[in-house]
Amino acid sequence: MIKILHLSDIHMGSGFSHGRINPETGLNTRLEDFVKTLSHCIDQALTEPVDLVIFGGDAFPDATPPPYVQEAFAGQFRRLVDAHIPTVLLVGNHDQHSQGQGGASLCIYRTLGVPGIVVGDTLRTHHIHTRNGLIQVITLPWLTRSTLMTRQETEGLSLSEVHQLLVERLQVVLEAEIRRLDPNVPTILLGHLMADNASFGAERFLAVGKGFTIPLSMLVRPCFDYVALGHVHRHQSLNKSNNPPVIYPGSIERVDFSEEKEEKGYVMVELERFSAKWEFNPLPARVFHTIEVDVSKAEDPQAAIMKAIAKYNIDDAVIRLIYKLRSEQLDIIDNAALHKLLTPAHTYTIQPELVSQLARPRVPELSASNSIDPIEALRTYLNNREDLKDIATSMLEAAHKLLAVDEDWVEPISGEENSNQINQVTLDNADNTEHQLRLI
Repeated sequence: MIKILHLSDIHMGSGFSHGRINPETGLNTRLEDFVKTLSHCIDQALTEPVDLVIFGGDAFPDATPPPYVQEAFAGQFRRLVDAHIPTVLLVGNHDQHSQGQGGASLCIYRTLGVPGIVVGDTLRTHHIHTRNGLIQVITLPWLTRSTLMTRQETEGLSLSEVHQLLVERLQVVLEAEIRRLDPNVPTILLGHLMADNASFGAERFLAVGKGFTIPLSMLVRPCFDYVALGHVHRHQSLNKSNNPPVIYPGSIERVDFSEEKEEKGYVMVELERFSAKWEFNPLPARVFHTIEVDVSKAEDPQAAIMKAIAKYNIDDAVIRLIYKLRSEQLDIIDNAALHKLLTPAHTYTIQPELVSQLARPRVPELSASNSIDPIEALRTYLNNREDLKDIATSMLEAAHKLLAVDEDWVEPISGEENSNQINQVTLDNADNTEHQLRLI
């Protein structure tokens, strides 16, 4: 039996906007978070100990990370080298220069000849000797259209036709590797790819270059004992029969708020030919919380916001407070008090959002079925508009003057005709008054 630790999508150097500078180290605390969770994975690999570590790609946010970020990454994998634990580093889409052209950031480990480190930047089979026997690992790095086809081959084809042609081309290349496998040796397919039935995580916002989805049927083959995947940040198992297991371990740390509800971790595997047992192991990733509250109708919006915050354990978490309110409520929000209340958080942002006043419902008393004096109509309307309270008296006085001018040129009408027309004028004035006030 061979013990394997499968992790993926480290993205070391991501999420600095959600951290702060640690005055003791001079480093962003989010970098320290990523190093901490990676260190936890390496600790487990050494404690077990495992026979092999396989990494599913995307070491950094891009192919040219700052030197201090590269050093932090290398420092952890150096521990595996010192412990003589072989490691396979697969190249993901974020690790590639210029969308696959010009090498990859991880290739430096091969160039330097780091013992025990295998870099998977091409589709090929690696025979790796571990303390508990030989294992075969087929590396399938992130593939772009240009990797498999020329521009002339795709000219004039629709997107679906290009996709189908890419899948067929990959099928041929993969089949060639499968035919060279030793049928008696445990085999892993290690791929950085998007399977056609996988559920997206944050990688849909982080994609660099355009790949293509690969049918699950291409991965579920009896020649594979375990299919180790990277690229999708949400942990998931794609093959219900578990024969073979097709596993995304997910990323090891939360990149942003799109992952706040996803558990982060790695996978431990016990592998034999025709048998694989796996277990997902959670990591102590930094907690993210979005606190969202609508206080536009609250009598005491400040208290409503503070009550919403109190429902969460914000200690050392990354917090995003979003509250919706009306424009006239802005001045009654005590921002200093909110900042003080959020101080225990690791970092936080406060995002007030104004509720639109355009879609205001009509006042029932002013409907066309009611006959009401224009002044009463205006008074009723103003009673339903708290934001006009300060100028209500002035508006009523102005309305009285306008109506007094109207009376000077309206000819007297007698009898029933007088009553009907007065009612109609009253309604017209009421509706017109409300329309004009709505524009204020």
